[in-house]
Order: sequence, then C-alpha cells, then structure tokens
Amino acid sequence: MIAIDDVLISDDVVEKNFICNLNACKGACCWKGDYGAPVAESEVKEIDKFLDIILEYLPEESKNYLSKNKTSKYYKEAKLLGTPLLKNKACVYLSFDENGVGMCGIEKAYNDNKITFKKPISCHLYPIRVTKNEAQGFEAWNYEKWDICKAACKLGNEHQVRIFTFVKDAIIRYKGKEFYDAMVDYTENHPK
Repeated sequence: MIAIDDVLISDDVVEKNFICNLNACKGACCWKGDYGAPVAESEVKEIDKFLDIILEYLPEESKNYLSKNKTSKYYKEAKLLGTPLLKNKACVYLSFDENGVGMCGIEKAYNDNKITFKKPISCHLYPIRVTKNEAQGFEAWNYEKWDICKAACKLGNEHQVRIFTFVKDAIIRYKGKEFYDAMVDYTENHPK
C-alpha cells in the first residue's frame, strides 16, 4: 500500500500493467455489471447541464429512458450513486461506433467539443476504483480485476504500461499533476 496525501493506493495500481483493448472487449465494462458507474453529485449537475447535447449521441432506448427518469440512480444495495442502467444492463450513456465498440455518449460529445465535461471520473480512472472513507478523511484506490479485461492486461504486459500510467490523464484531472508526479517518483524509487 502506498500513501500519497489523503490517498491509500493499492500496490497493484503501480505494479500491474494495463491498456484497454477495445478491439477485444468492445467496451464491455459499459454494459456488464450490476451497477452503473459511480458519479459524484457535481458530475450529475454537469450531465444535467449538457443533457440536450449528450442525447444527440445516444440510441433511442437511452433517449426514451432519460426522458422519463433522472440522469443518475442511487443503488441502495451498493450504497452508490451511479449512472442508470437499461434493462439489458448497459449504461444509459452507452452508444456504439460503426465497429460495434461501446463508446460513452458523454465522451463523444466532449471529443466533438460540444461540452466541457469529459465523463464521470470513475470511468476515466478505470480500472482504478476509488472508495472514499469520509469519517476517516481518506480514500482508497484499488485495481478492479475483471475477467473482461484479460486482453487489456495482456496488452499492458506486452507494452509494459502500468495501470497508473495508462490512466495518467484521469489522475491529473482528478488529483493534479503533482499527485501524479508523486506516483512516478514512488515507482522510480521502488521498482517492481
């Protein structure tokens, strides 16, 4: 376990390798699982603010769902505020490209410079999962190991790209460059 500021980071995050291989998994993390991606209240406000534009990037089923329901859902069993799931377990913000690869409609709108919100930080940081302990004043970062990501682990091993390096932009977005640099410094002083 590594401690940087108020964050406890699993050794796996700095030791294991990972590069998403969308050709292999087709973005399965966006339609598999029991709960939507974790979202913060501030992120829900961003989604609400840009919803009309985001809807342009979504399939009809998602548009219909969002016309009748909120842009987030509280999952009581998991004590989690997350993105809503459709009946087929797909994230409501999921769309597919011409090759059948799942893509986030929010991120597509962002990449087209239509909105200023990229996507929920939990999605951007994936496969890192953040758990906050408000009472103790810290958060824990863990590597979420999932069978659907075997090809990502293989590709990461081939290129020797560690998890935290793969999600560098997300870490900087979430915690800042100094935090990311502290992770780099740690790995340089504590090689695998």
